[in-house]
Amino acid sequence: MEYRELEQLVIKWADEKGIFEKGNTMAQAEKTHEEVLELMSAIDNDDNGEIVDALGDILVTIIIQAEMQGLSLEDCLLSAYNVISKRKGKMINGKFVKE
Repeated sequence: MEYRELEQLVIKWADEKGIFEKGNTMAQAEKTHEEVLELMSAIDNDDNGEIVDALGDILVTIIIQAEMQGLSLEDCLLSAYNVISKRKGKMINGKFVKE
């Protein structure tokens, strides 16, 4: 299955669950935060299965957030790439730190 098809299935699922009708963008952001914390825990525990699950869940929450905001996730990614592609910095303690 291609990414765009999966994205549309996630949007359809969220609509069927009433997330767009009854949810709000801040609650959705909080859900993303929860999933990021789960990812951090999975990384800390070196649990590959949970890492896969958390990354997938994060993507689901971000797809829903973009739809709630009336944004294209692809446009958001392109916008971010256009910024980071020109960014300078260096690695410090395992992290890229921008200038």
